[in-house]
Amino acid sequence: MDTPVLSSTFFLTLLLMVGLFFFIRGSVKERIEQRVYLTSTSDDQLLEQLRDYFDRRSYQVKAIEPEQNIVRLQGFVPPSPFLAIFLTILAALGLFCFSLVLSLLFPDTNPYIFALVGLSPLAGVFYWQKVGRLEEVAFKVESKSQQTELTVKAHRDELRQLQDSLTFLERQ
Repeated sequence: MDTPVLSSTFFLTLLLMVGLFFFIRGSVKERIEQRVYLTSTSDDQLLEQLRDYFDRRSYQVKAIEPEQNIVRLQGFVPPSPFLAIFLTILAALGLFCFSLVLSLLFPDTNPYIFALVGLSPLAGVFYWQKVGRLEEVAFKVESKSQQTELTVKAHRDELRQLQDSLTFLERQ
C-alpha cells in the first residue's frame, strides 16, 4: 500500500480510538439532574406513592431535613451486564482495527500486535467497577395553590423511571 494512505488511515484509526476511550469513560459519568413536576394529587397521596415507588426500587431513607422539607434517599444501582458486554465488544473491535492498521504499518510485528485485542475486557471491568455505586435521590414536596410541586434531584435515568411509573406527574 501507499505510505500516505497508510499514515492517513493510521491517523484516522487513532482518532477513532481516542473517541472510543472517551465513550467508555463517559459510560460511567454521573448525570445528576434536578426536575420539577406538578400534580393535582394531594401531598399525602404523593408522599405515599413516592414511598411505595422508592421502596420497590430498594432505596432507603438517608436523611430527612424538616426545615427545608427535603427527604434524602440512598440506594445501590447495579451495573448493567448488557452494557459491560457491549463496551467489551466495542473495545475489542476498536483494538482489532488499530492492530490491523499497525500490522500494515509495521509488518515485522504482525503476529504479536493482535495481542492488543486481549486488553478489551478491561473496558467491561472498568465499567463494572465504576458504575456499581450508591446513588442518592433528594425530593421536596410543596403545596401550591391547587397543585402539588415535586422537586427531585437524582440521576437522569432514575428521573425517567420515576416519570414513567408515576404517570400523573407533569413536568414543569
